[in-house]
Amino acid sequence: MSMTCIIVEDEPLAQERTKGYIERVPFLTLLAVFDNGMDALVYLQQHPVDLIFLDIQMDDFSGIQLLESSQLKSQVILTTAYHEYAIKGFDLRVTDYLLKPFTFERFLQAANKAHTQQPTTDKPPEKNFIFIKTGHQLKKLVLHELLYIEGKRDYRKVCTTQSAIMTLQTFTELETEIPASVACRVHKSYMVALDKIDTVEKDAVHIQDRIIPVSESYRKAFFERIGKNL
Repeated sequence: MSMTCIIVEDEPLAQERTKGYIERVPFLTLLAVFDNGMDALVYLQQHPVDLIFLDIQMDDFSGIQLLESSQLKSQVILTTAYHEYAIKGFDLRVTDYLLKPFTFERFLQAANKAHTQQPTTDKPPEKNFIFIKTGHQLKKLVLHELLYIEGKRDYRKVCTTQSAIMTLQTFTELETEIPASVACRVHKSYMVALDKIDTVEKDAVHIQDRIIPVSESYRKAFFERIGKNL
């Protein structure tokens, strides 16, 4: 997982050294560099980042003041030439503390520590079924059993490997409920399950023994979805 970061450092040489170290770490992406804490604070209010490399000793608005004045959601690695600030930094729950001049190996150790503490943002798994309204009932549709959906005047006929379900739900409603990875509209009157397509032609698809038309208005989006063209 990649991490966005910024540097808050008022010494030009220290800025360049930290920038160079960041460029050597594949999972770090540098977004901005600031030479004072106030400008960094304004930036962070609009642009949240994963990690801040923060110098403690800066004129006007120090790194400690920045930490004490805001509720940062970013992880922070403090950088300073003064080891006496270490305890203060850890009181503020920083991820790590780098004493200048620090080596790349020590920098990488701190970066890896932040990386392992990065919260995961895994998406919840896609649902594998939906319920379709039919009459006064809700019938379960297991998505991997879907073959195609056919429009029949006011009704939609949901054809599966097991049965067919008649519903008054519109194509728009069904497209909202069925994940795009499962099915695709190919015609004003048809929606097809992508994994059930046996053959694709310019103007039609074959699913089992059924030939389903692909209309001009849906053709481009359909071929983009399957990643092919004719």
